[in-house]
This record gives sequence, C-alpha cells and structure tokens, in this order.
Amino acid sequence: MDSDRRDVQEFFAARAADWDARFPDDGPAYAAAVTGIGLRPGDAVLDAGCGTGRALPALRDAVGPGGTVVGVDLTPAMLEAAVRAGRDDSGALLLGDVGRLPLRDGVFDAVFGAGLVSHLSRPAEDLRELARVVRPGGRLALFHPVGRAVLAARHGRPLTGDDLRAEANLRPLLSGSGWRLVSYVDEDSRFLALAERAA
Repeated sequence: MDSDRRDVQEFFAARAADWDARFPDDGPAYAAAVTGIGLRPGDAVLDAGCGTGRALPALRDAVGPGGTVVGVDLTPAMLEAAVRAGRDDSGALLLGDVGRLPLRDGVFDAVFGAGLVSHLSRPAEDLRELARVVRPGGRLALFHPVGRAVLAARHGRPLTGDDLRAEANLRPLLSGSGWRLVSYVDEDSRFLALAERAA
C-alpha cells in the first residue's frame, strides 16, 4: 500500500468508532442523494469508500431485494463500525481499495461515492477504475452532505480553486477517466455531482 493510501486508512481508523455520532443528522441527505441516482429495482450498485455504510440502507431500498449492493472501503475499522450498526444486512462489505477493485468489468449499474474524491490518492486512475466496473451508460454519484464552502469552513480553511470538487476541475477529471458529468449541485446543504459512464 502506498503512503497516501496508508494515510487515508490511518485517518479513518482513528475516527471510525465515533464517526456516525459526529454526523447524526446526515441520513436524509444520503437518502435524497441516492434517489438522485435513478436506481431501479434489480440494479447492482457499488458504494465506493462506504465507510460505516450510511448509504447502504438507502441503496438497498432503491434496488430492492433482487438488486445487488456492495460496499467497499480501505479501512477495516470503518467496515467493523458498519457491521456494529447492522448495515451489513443491506449489502455485502468488501475490504479493498477503490483503485484496485477485485471485481469484473461492467458488473454495476451505478457507483455511489460519499466524500470520496478528496480522499483519492490518484483521482484520475481511481475514477477510471470505478468506470471499469460500471456498464456503459451506468451512473456515478459523488456526494457530500454539505457543500464545498461549508466543508471548508468546518475545517477552518478558505475555499480554494484547486479543490477537485470544483466544477471546473471535476468536469475534465471525470471526462479523462471515462465519465461524462451530467449534473452538478454545490449548495450549502449538499454537494452532488452525477456522471454517466462513457460508451
């Protein structure tokens, strides 16, 4: 594992035990973001960087009992927290790196990534790997329960132009990684960028 990924793993391992308690009111925002993907009963969806699995119940509701839900995360402690919360009932949990997925090409209809982009050590390559496991025309949702400005203020730093989630940066990043940005919302109350897998 490279040092960037190790840093991400260490960051989340130290916070896993109380992660959900720190953000207790995010559930409705996750559910609304999942609705925005347009999943159908029977679809297969990957929660990339699933953390404690907060999106898994909403993803399961969207695809129904005949659908497939897989959550993958780099940090064992986050997956353990997901199990303690009972969210493994909503989908299969997989310890792994979103940049090196042990999954076949084109097996998913969609990928959901909450807070994902800012933690990717190789954004273009990692997004390309997510595109690999999604069928052509499949969807990608990059989500955060608050917008970029609110998140920057929460972390005590200014909003800068080099933020990968800024539309001017995200659009070409996605385009070069096998995705086409189709909608972009960056409001105080949510961040949601939806993209489609290029043919």
